[in-house]
Amino acid sequence: MADRGVDLSSLPKEVRDQLAELDLELSEGDITQKGYEKKRGKLLAPFIPQNRSVDPALQSVPRAPGPSSAPAADPPSAPASSSSHSHRSSRAQRCGGTRDDRYRSDIHSEAVQAALALHKAQKMALPMPTKRRTANTHPGPPPPPLLVCPPGPLTPPLLVRCVFADRSDTSSASEDEGSLRRRASLNAVQNDCWINRSLQPSSTSSSASSTLSHGEGKPPPAVLPAVLADVLAHTRIENTSVPPDVTSMAVPEQGVRVDPSPIPPIRAVSRVPNRSSLMETADGVPVHSRVSTKIQQLLNTLKRPKRPPLSEFFVDDAEEIVEGKPVLWEVCSLMGLYALPTPLPDPHTPRPEGRQIIPVKGEPLGVVSNWPPALQASLARWGASQAKSPALTALDITGKTLYTLTYGKLWSRSVKLAFTLLNRLGAKNEQVLKPGDRVALVYPNSDPGMFWVAFYGCLLAEVIPVPIEVPLSRKDAGSQQIGFLLGSCGVSLALTSEVCLKGLPKTPTGEILQFRGWPLLKWVVTDSKYLTKPSKDWQPHIPTANTDPAYIEYKASKEGTVMGVAVSKIAMLTHCQALTQACNYCEGETLVNVLDFKKDMGLWHGVLASVMNRIHTVSVPYAVMKACPLSWVQRVHTHKARVALVKCRDLHWAMMAHRDQRDTNLSSLRMLIVADGANPWSVSSCDAFLNVFLNHGLKPEVICPCATSPEAMTVALRRPGVPGAPLPARAILSMGGLSHGVIRVNTEDKNSALTVQDVGHIMPGALMCIVKPDGPPQLCKTDEIGEILVNSRAGGTMYYGLPGVTKNTFEVIPVNSSGAPIGEIPFVRSGLLGFVGPGSLVFVVGRNEGLLMVSGRRHSADDVVATALAVEPIRTVYRGRIAVFSVTQHQYLAEALQWRASTDPDHVLYVLLNAKGVAVSSASCIQLHKRAEKIASALMEKGSINTGDNVVLLYPPGIDLIGSFYGCLYSGCVPVTVRPPHPQNLAATLPTVRMIIDVSRAACILTTQALLRILRSKEAAASVNVKTWPTIIDTDDLPRKRPPQIYKPPTPEMLAYLDFSVSTTGMLTGVKISHAAASALCRSIKLQCELYSTRQIAICLDPYCGLGFVMWCLCSVYSGHQSVLIPPLELEAALPLWLSTLSQYRIRDTFCSYSVMELCTKGLGTQTAMLKARGLNLTCVRSCVVIAEERPRLALTQSFSKLFKDLGLSPRAVSTAFGSRVNLAICLQGTTGPDPSTVYVDMKSLRHDRVRLVERGAPQSLPLMESGTILPGVRVLIVNPETRGPLGDSHLGEIWVNSPHSASGYYSLYGEEGLQADHFNTKLSFGDPHTLWARTGYLGFVKRTELLDSCGDRHDALFVVGSLDETLELRGLRYHPTDIETSVSRAHRSIAESAVFTWTNLLVVVSELCGSEQEALDLVPLVTNVVLEEHHLIVGVVVVVDPGVIPINSRGEKQRMHLRDSFLADQLDPIYVAYNM
Repeated sequence: MADRGVDLSSLPKEVRDQLAELDLELSEGDITQKGYEKKRGKLLAPFIPQNRSVDPALQSVPRAPGPSSAPAADPPSAPASSSSHSHRSSRAQRCGGTRDDRYRSDIHSEAVQAALALHKAQKMALPMPTKRRTANTHPGPPPPPLLVCPPGPLTPPLLVRCVFADRSDTSSASEDEGSLRRRASLNAVQNDCWINRSLQPSSTSSSASSTLSHGEGKPPPAVLPAVLADVLAHTRIENTSVPPDVTSMAVPEQGVRVDPSPIPPIRAVSRVPNRSSLMETADGVPVHSRVSTKIQQLLNTLKRPKRPPLSEFFVDDAEEIVEGKPVLWEVCSLMGLYALPTPLPDPHTPRPEGRQIIPVKGEPLGVVSNWPPALQASLARWGASQAKSPALTALDITGKTLYTLTYGKLWSRSVKLAFTLLNRLGAKNEQVLKPGDRVALVYPNSDPGMFWVAFYGCLLAEVIPVPIEVPLSRKDAGSQQIGFLLGSCGVSLALTSEVCLKGLPKTPTGEILQFRGWPLLKWVVTDSKYLTKPSKDWQPHIPTANTDPAYIEYKASKEGTVMGVAVSKIAMLTHCQALTQACNYCEGETLVNVLDFKKDMGLWHGVLASVMNRIHTVSVPYAVMKACPLSWVQRVHTHKARVALVKCRDLHWAMMAHRDQRDTNLSSLRMLIVADGANPWSVSSCDAFLNVFLNHGLKPEVICPCATSPEAMTVALRRPGVPGAPLPARAILSMGGLSHGVIRVNTEDKNSALTVQDVGHIMPGALMCIVKPDGPPQLCKTDEIGEILVNSRAGGTMYYGLPGVTKNTFEVIPVNSSGAPIGEIPFVRSGLLGFVGPGSLVFVVGRNEGLLMVSGRRHSADDVVATALAVEPIRTVYRGRIAVFSVTQHQYLAEALQWRASTDPDHVLYVLLNAKGVAVSSASCIQLHKRAEKIASALMEKGSINTGDNVVLLYPPGIDLIGSFYGCLYSGCVPVTVRPPHPQNLAATLPTVRMIIDVSRAACILTTQALLRILRSKEAAASVNVKTWPTIIDTDDLPRKRPPQIYKPPTPEMLAYLDFSVSTTGMLTGVKISHAAASALCRSIKLQCELYSTRQIAICLDPYCGLGFVMWCLCSVYSGHQSVLIPPLELEAALPLWLSTLSQYRIRDTFCSYSVMELCTKGLGTQTAMLKARGLNLTCVRSCVVIAEERPRLALTQSFSKLFKDLGLSPRAVSTAFGSRVNLAICLQGTTGPDPSTVYVDMKSLRHDRVRLVERGAPQSLPLMESGTILPGVRVLIVNPETRGPLGDSHLGEIWVNSPHSASGYYSLYGEEGLQADHFNTKLSFGDPHTLWARTGYLGFVKRTELLDSCGDRHDALFVVGSLDETLELRGLRYHPTDIETSVSRAHRSIAESAVFTWTNLLVVVSELCGSEQEALDLVPLVTNVVLEEHHLIVGVVVVVDPGVIPINSRGEKQRMHLRDSFLADQLDPIYVAYNM
């Protein structure tokens, strides 16, 4: 610059005045930039000190103040005057960089390159930090002090500083330029190597390629200035406190660091309207940067107008501030150009570095000649040859032997039970059970003998046993989910013992209580006295093991869902063989089992493998362990057991009680199998137990931890060690690395280390691999934590009765890094997280079900428990319970309500207003919960409702409707909301109610006492048959009762409620909304609208279908905000009710319908002055969203905004939402998104399904308003409805969506069931043929606007044009009824409303006349002419009717098909009809 090194304050007053006048001329455009620089240079030439170190030729080179320049070091400069700075700021703001194009010419570039070539021999000094302070006329507090980030391993200290304008200090921080160069030269040597290192990794970037043009790895010293320029062009500001407010004019000073990596395309907004500055080296040589072109394009983008923010709209309470992610802000130049905050990965995050893992094979499964063909054959063999050999010893509560079951008795009793099940359960010659039927085994843990007989009896009868827990009471939390298991498995018969049957809860009549959610069961007692001895010639059929299910083992998921894992006969036999080989079982051994014998290791070892190898099992029940913790150790000593099955809990209990008996000897043990040895805390348990019992004969090599899962069964097991052999090594892992899913050895900080022990090798005959726990099953790297997948014949085959869930668990094909399958062999997900260590040892660090996601990092609940136990393991372990969990989103709305009722019971969720604006009722969390409980109890008692039955909710808009909805969810019913009939028009409205009840096949109706009388009145009998109503329950005065148990769906994909609605084409459609879809929809709305517990919104919508029902009944319970409910019918009596509520409650967010907005526009448009005098103020409203399923009514929304602008309503507050039958909410204007955009399209092109944007006011232009911001998680695609191929921007097509909250399908369509797959599960014909899409049935297009969203990307706007079913196909073109109706309504002021439809290829126009009937004849030529002129269509029929004839639904949508039917039936009673045929 010309003023370089000149103190402007020391200049004569005449010179300063001339400079100020020159700046004024430049700001007003009276002088060009080139002339300004020339004149300014002449004025300051006598006062500029000459720089001897710079060649004079360089000073003559014109310097372009391009926006791409960023000064690295600025020599001392005199402060400019306030006026000049102000003029330059305003000029830069007004010009926006458009003058910089001519300064980016080839001549300029050649001049700069020539200047640099003259200084190749000179050693370039690195720029040192400087700070320039200039005057600013804008008042305000001074910015915070400059913060410089500490130097990192790749960052030279004080390499770059960023210069900002200081608004408060007018002095200049001058420094001698020669001293600056001397200091820079001292750092040149040490920083030279840093630059070379930092640039080499990014040599592929555009900046590096421009500087390192010779292709050398290390640039010569002469090229360092250009290299440094590119480094500085990629300089980023590191945010030290909070992200700078891009809407403010203040400029906080930030520290700067250099990031050598390539950066993404910069999207920036101008923070400070300042002059463009030049990036220079310490010697004052201008440096050319190739990123200037990009920044110039950015400036051109920033010229476009951007809405000014309203600060009061975005002020949140302190408790609502969410912890944000660290972001980096990119510095573009001294003009203060910033990129919007973009989350960037932490460079210090550990990442896997190993090679891709190779599947690990287990040892071959040996072939033994005497292995039986089936497990039942082993029992038959031992029952005949070793009849007196003990099979099972049971203990009583005191630990004494209760009985011993021999193999002979086990075989004979099992045969009796098999004969009884097949021949003696029903009447004579009636077979109740057939092979393959499922039978529940209900036995307590204290009676293993009866369970053994029942299990093997079922195997011999070829029925499938399903072991379950004994239901202790009707309120048992697990009984409900067990009922789902029994129902999914089709169980109708339960086996139990006589003692257990007597202990089951019973009704007063002595019958077994029907448990909640359980199917109707027949109970059979299996005691020996109730069994029938078979004839001598009857022998059970023992087939060779095949793939048929042998038994079903239940599994409880993290969410509490109980599913049944089916194990085939060949898998059961192979698993026993693998266990025999791995554990080296021998005949006649004794095994002590402390585990539950009905599932998992207790079943596999203690019941199945023991019978196969003729092992004597000593079962120690849990009740004995509680009374005598050392009982299992005593049994090992007494029976000289060779194998023991325990958990870490049993090791600790025995260790704490070992002082009671010192004469125990454990030298006989060769295997101490620790069932939960995969848990991290098992290391300390095993070590402590070994230290205590080492003197009692326990050998270190006998401790064998294992890893199991219900799906994959036994995954890995440590083999019995050889005496004297070294123990397997343990892994000391970094907790930080584990949280990122990588393996890092921790050798320094023991507090952040996790010690894990191996669980041995994979089972014989199995194949194992490790895949990523999230996303597709991609193979992990060798140093990466993943989920263990197993391929083996010894594993589960499916979740019985749940084929959808089975495929994702039991039929997994791993893929490599490129996404290609590694083979065709399916693997089974074990749910275990781990890795393969040295020697193919398996290490498990947690379970998928215990994975906690906190701040984007994965933590295992087992690791947290292990940390807690490490504090004081002896006193803590198993003397209490440790619960570890993470806060997750609720999958079920009923759970959300229960959680809120327990955590914040007094928080008010709903407030209902009447026509006077008075709160007639309210509901807090606990009140709504109790009301739902009362209704659920009434449904169970009065309605005799079964789980899954549909229940109609017939209520006026209010809180009773909400309570009944959640009452249905509590009872397991499916609610169906129906608009109640109008008391004064039952003949027209009651048949629709009846139709929905019949179509939904409702089993019950919940309603109020007033509506109950209407349904049974004589007037209702004249329209429908009142005698055939389903059960009707009056919910006004219900007793205070609680249901026995609140129903929880077994899976989120189950049906939550039915949404019935009459479309604009007159079709009654009901869609199925699952629990997962309802929760996902509420979550999207919460994120989009920023709904928190402190928020308060107002809702003036019909609560019976679509998004109106979601906002009325669901969102408040999910998000916790308070909803002020305003029934739309109340506005008929008091028009200002809605607006006065917004003003009174200071509502910031409100939702309404077009009918409500139209009522206020027509009824209150002329009363704004009176409303303002009453104190009505709408300045608080930041978002007024219109809920609709149609094209946005731009004229209505604009009229509403203009009419109530005087009341403080912001024009940008009004927006729209869009949904459809297949997806209730696709777009909804949020609080952080840009303003809804409006475009103008050519109507002629639109008729050809093409989109051509035109200017406003162009002929045949149609204004279209954006339908709101697309909700999070929603993907929108424009598709050709005929070819089903994706379309481009310039085409009009059908809107397809992919979203987690899409409906599941249509509930009932008469004869059109095929529409469900076509509408809800559609695939593209080409492009992406795998993604499932839902067809909305609406035509639209997507345009990328110039506005920026919250992520800094350009905003994609969805424009809805109209319904595909309502379009008119005339003359081979597609017309939209709305466009023709708009033209007709403009034809004459007496036309209140109009509607069009086709009849035998004729266009029929129906117009409502609001004037005198004499004007009816005058409307005909006006209507025909306007349609002909604007749409080139000939109107066939013009029908003039009275106001209110055109049917409109509750959402304000015209029912054109109903109007057409009335026209054909001659039911319109027209004023005048004109035929132009």
